[in-house]
Amino acid sequence: MINGLDKLLLESDPELSRKRIGLIINHTSVDQDLKLSLDVLLSRGYKIKAIFAPEHGFRGNAAAGEKVAHQVDKKTGIPIYSLYGDSRSPSSESMKEIDAFVFDIQDIGVRYYTYIYTLAYSIETAAKFGLDYYVLDRPNPITGDVVEGNIINSKFDSFVGKYGLPIRHGMTVGELATYFNNEYKMGCKLTVIKMEGWEREKWFDELALQWIMPSPNATGIEMAALYPGTCLFEGTNVSEGRGTTRPFEMIGAPWIDAEEWYEKLQAYKLDGVMFRPTHFTPTTSKYAGELCEGIQVHIVDRKLMKPLHVGCAMIESLKNLYPSQFKWLDPIKGRYFIDLLAGTDQLRLRVDGKENLLGWLKVEESKLEEFKVIRKKYLLY
Repeated sequence: MINGLDKLLLESDPELSRKRIGLIINHTSVDQDLKLSLDVLLSRGYKIKAIFAPEHGFRGNAAAGEKVAHQVDKKTGIPIYSLYGDSRSPSSESMKEIDAFVFDIQDIGVRYYTYIYTLAYSIETAAKFGLDYYVLDRPNPITGDVVEGNIINSKFDSFVGKYGLPIRHGMTVGELATYFNNEYKMGCKLTVIKMEGWEREKWFDELALQWIMPSPNATGIEMAALYPGTCLFEGTNVSEGRGTTRPFEMIGAPWIDAEEWYEKLQAYKLDGVMFRPTHFTPTTSKYAGELCEGIQVHIVDRKLMKPLHVGCAMIESLKNLYPSQFKWLDPIKGRYFIDLLAGTDQLRLRVDGKENLLGWLKVEESKLEEFKVIRKKYLLY
């Protein structure tokens, strides 16, 4: 298969080659030879006047949530403007010398991941300033044929959830761009450079591509497959495995009895996964330097495994086992982070009220048909 970047390099685009370009990229923006798009496009004569970097920065080295500063690329002298600092949209000053944006970043396929909001906000900005916008499409690594989770309630819109998306949207960045632009009437002149040879049901490791970690804890396809569910632990006082070799696969805390939690989870009889009691000591983030007990989730069948069901079962069982120790992170400006991740306060309230969380999730997923009808209009493959 051929990514959007390689398609552009093979066929060129005379109109784009005449424009002054602002590249929205990071370290995942590479061609089939693993050469950075910035270097390859410059070598082909494209006029790159500015670089715009998302969360984690141009080189992908900044931690989750860490503000990224403006810089200058030491190799080319091109200014790098942060889209994850004081502002999350390009400033008028940064666009003085550009005629078009080109977006080329590998997404992970989940509503929480901030790169798609960098995409949306910059499309809005391009429309406002009359700039063209190009998306060099890349595959959804956890397939593009599965939609899961609840639709976000607009009351809980944030930079980790917005635009009426379910948690697992089953779209590529090119498809999302057309969805954002049309459904939310952004009015941008948008061009998607499509991939060739991508099949929606394919996982990333079934493609002739190299995995480059899209963010510091996006370690591979196993992590990405579980991430729609286990990322919910970011809104709790339980370690989601940051600071280990298996983030979002190993979940735990010092006050957990691994064997006890394992026995509780076995009763759920969840398809496609096996649980294993484990011990780990995170080097960073929650409980850094402290011994934690918990669970490692092992995927045995990706097609049967439902990551949201796994994540909800893990949260519900922990709250029931340790009602006084398990806590949600404190609200910031009146909003719980778990509510922003979940796109609703119902997950938190139902867990606190000891109501059936998986039952609630199944009802929410039964409401996905309307989104699927809208989504179908924007599928490019």
